[in-house]
Formats: sequence, structure tokens, C-alpha cells
Amino acid sequence: MPEKIYTYESDEITVTWDKFKCIHAKECVHGLPGVFNINEKPWIQPGKEAADKVAEVVMRCPTGALQFQRKDGAAEETAPKQNTLTIAEDGPLYVAGDIKLKNADDELISEETRVALCRCGLSSNKPYCDNSHIKAEFKAGTSFNPERLLLEETDDTGGELSIKIRPNSSLFVEGTYTLTGDGQEVSTTKKMSFCRCGASANKPFCDGAHKSAGFTSD
Repeated sequence: MPEKIYTYESDEITVTWDKFKCIHAKECVHGLPGVFNINEKPWIQPGKEAADKVAEVVMRCPTGALQFQRKDGAAEETAPKQNTLTIAEDGPLYVAGDIKLKNADDELISEETRVALCRCGLSSNKPYCDNSHIKAEFKAGTSFNPERLLLEETDDTGGELSIKIRPNSSLFVEGTYTLTGDGQEVSTTKKMSFCRCGASANKPFCDGAHKSAGFTSD
């Protein structure tokens, strides 16, 4: 999981940008074009708007490529009260919440509040999406079989969301969360394996196809 982080500062706030997590969702550009302008150098100029506005737009970044630290004593970003997994058409799995990425030995790799996880199996920055699905013309809808989750429905969708990265296999999600896609929304405590090889016939869930597909990833 490479990273290349750039830092941009004003008197009130520091904004950082991780080039390798960015997939150009453009929430920042649309949110505050005066601050986030790819036609200017530097392309992020946080001093052009109030720090509160800059922080609010940074938190719209669905990949977590943009982060901020307040220098004026104002509140830092906290995890959302609700953990959400949103299936993107032909694209990644967007996750927001109190995210704990872990390895197969249950050791913490990183803590996140916003992340885009690869579903096509081709990213060079796994488990993060790097837009490889576009060049590969990856096709995967947003619908899912809700019956896989309904047996363990819940009204409580906050707290720690553990996502274990299994070598050469799936993403194992454990915690309370809401899965959304194709007009469907289910809140559940169901422990679930999500496909990250791109070959499952039961997307977004894993069906073991990574074995026959020869998928390899740490």
C-alpha cells in the first residue's frame, strides 16, 4: 500500500493529499473550486476559504485521500455514527465509518473514516481502489441479495468496523453496518466476506471464485 502525501497549509488548517488513494471523485473540486483547483499551483490553497468550509469539503472525499488537521483548536474529524458500505457501479466499494483495516493475523494496519476498496482485483494499491477498473472495463452492478444479510438485521450501525484483508482472498467485514446499492439498503451485524478479485458470480459477496481465478494479493 504505497503512499505519496502532499501537504498544504493555511494559518488555521493543514490539508494533506495522498496521491495513491485519490481516484478523482472530484467532490473537493465541486465543493470548493476556489480552494481545490487543478489548474493552479499548488492545486490546494486552503487559505482561500474559512477553515470550517475546507474541513467540511475534505470530509466529502470518499477515498480518504484528503485529510485535515486543525491548527486553530477547532474539532478534528471523527468517525461517522453510522458505518456504511456503498457499492459503486462498475467500481469500488466505498466505506465510511469507524474503520479498522487489519491483516490476516488480526493486526491493525490502519484506521480510516473514509476509504474506497478495490472490487476488480486489478488495483496496484490493494486493498485500495486506484481506478484500474476503468481501463479494464470492469463490469459489476450495485445490486445484492439482501437475504444474505436479513437474518442479522440491526438498528445500531455504529461502532468499530473491522475489515480483514485475507491473502489471495476476500475482505472479511465484521461489525455493524449498512450496505447500500441499487435502491436497496440493509443494516446488519452479519459477518460477511466481500469479493475483491472481481470474479465472484455473487458480487459484492465472495463466492470462492478467487481460487479458480488464481487471484493473488497480500
